[in-house]
Amino acid sequence: MRDESITYRNLLEQDVEHICAFPQNEVESFYAAPKIRYPWLPEQMMSVAMQRRSLTVVVDAVDRPIAYANLYDFELEAGCCWLGNVLVSPAYRGQAVASYLVEVMMNRAKDEHGCTRLKLYCHNTNTRALLLYSKLGFRPCGSKTVTNHEGQRIVAIEMEKNLMESPVASS
Repeated sequence: MRDESITYRNLLEQDVEHICAFPQNEVESFYAAPKIRYPWLPEQMMSVAMQRRSLTVVVDAVDRPIAYANLYDFELEAGCCWLGNVLVSPAYRGQAVASYLVEVMMNRAKDEHGCTRLKLYCHNTNTRALLLYSKLGFRPCGSKTVTNHEGQRIVAIEMEKNLMESPVASS
């Protein structure tokens, strides 16, 4: 169950170093941001972030960053955008923070950008994230082959959520 004292806001410059410490290894880094090399450096993260919108930070009761995500590749004619860089602090994993973050991002895509669909790629080896996205109503709609951080070929599963459907109850 999610702690009710957490909330969200836009990314601030002072958040970046905290977020860069979230990935604990190359695998986590690759899952969250395949274009950023582990360990994350603030300059790398900001270089990706500056090309995106709705840079969102979930914060705890003392305004400390505990999760991060953003939106990118807006296809406004199709009413669609993509969810990216979803990452939760190790200390807050398993506490429904990721569910809260993704729900916030779905609302921001719909309310702030007029999107009716939200898409994402999730690597086939990231079982925990696949389970989360499925629970939140995302459905597979395609795939592509990508090369992971170890040079192995894996599948990136394209998933989509219709934002006009009734929301999924969070746990």
